[in-house]
Amino acid sequence: MYDSVIIGSGPAGLTAAIYLSRAGLKNIIINGMEPGGQLTTTTEVENFPGFPQGISGPQLMEDIKSQSKNFGTEFLQAVVKDIENVVTDNKKTFKLHLDNGTIIETKTVILSTGASAKYLGIENEKENIGKGVSACATCDGFFYRGKDVVVIGGGDTAMEEAVFLTKFANKVTIINRRDTLRASVIMQKRARDNNKIEWKLDYTPKKVLADEKVTGIELLNNKTGEIETLAADGIFVAIGRTPNTKFLEGKVEIDDRGYIVTKGKSSKTNASGIFAAGDVQDDRYQQAIIAAGSGAIAGLDVEEYLRENNL
Repeated sequence: MYDSVIIGSGPAGLTAAIYLSRAGLKNIIINGMEPGGQLTTTTEVENFPGFPQGISGPQLMEDIKSQSKNFGTEFLQAVVKDIENVVTDNKKTFKLHLDNGTIIETKTVILSTGASAKYLGIENEKENIGKGVSACATCDGFFYRGKDVVVIGGGDTAMEEAVFLTKFANKVTIINRRDTLRASVIMQKRARDNNKIEWKLDYTPKKVLADEKVTGIELLNNKTGEIETLAADGIFVAIGRTPNTKFLEGKVEIDDRGYIVTKGKSSKTNASGIFAAGDVQDDRYQQAIIAAGSGAIAGLDVEEYLRENNL
């Protein structure tokens, strides 16, 4: 019987584990499909406090993992398929059913499964994530100072990322497969009023061009049917994120976008004993340092819950 099982091994889950282990609470992290979370696909992290020269995403995750292990956190490579409520002597606990057939019992659950960036699925895209292909302008924009980049998407996120990237890039080209945009009028105006932004509307991305790093993108002109090549040093995919909550339907309250709803500034969900931290409940900021902070909140909330319920 664990005091807490943490589902997800990104900054939120690992930070929660550090707090729980330092409090002497038995906990285990279920790594899930993407051990270490999205930071493992980021080459350099320069906005996480404590690293004046920056640090690679994978190294940062490995360091935080080592820190939690040093305090006693356990790790298991598996995927949670179901969470079962168990009530014994008026005390609620949980059974977690894993994809390998294992069942783990726990007094509390912390959900930190994150939100996965949506990618296009085109040729050469996956191989070049972290080598010029990114889904986070805030994370990686700094590395494109004075360079030419493209942003793919037609919604508010794409407009926001494009405007942000103009702080660094020489030129930003917005590519959208339709000739109209889904973005709000005000966000479209901000992008159109920026003289660093150019447009490729009614174009479908077909292939990432790269020679060890991204050199451009191949596009289909939807009107003429011709293939065109656009030179670029970076490709930012801004077509949204998908919170990893599909297996949680009916277990906790989830909003219409798929994010877990938490109470106020806490990590508490509507299900007693189940907490949520990180991008899986944050549909706005989605930054590593904020995820880590919410992981700390979850760790403290779990400690309080166990104490108040004499578990």
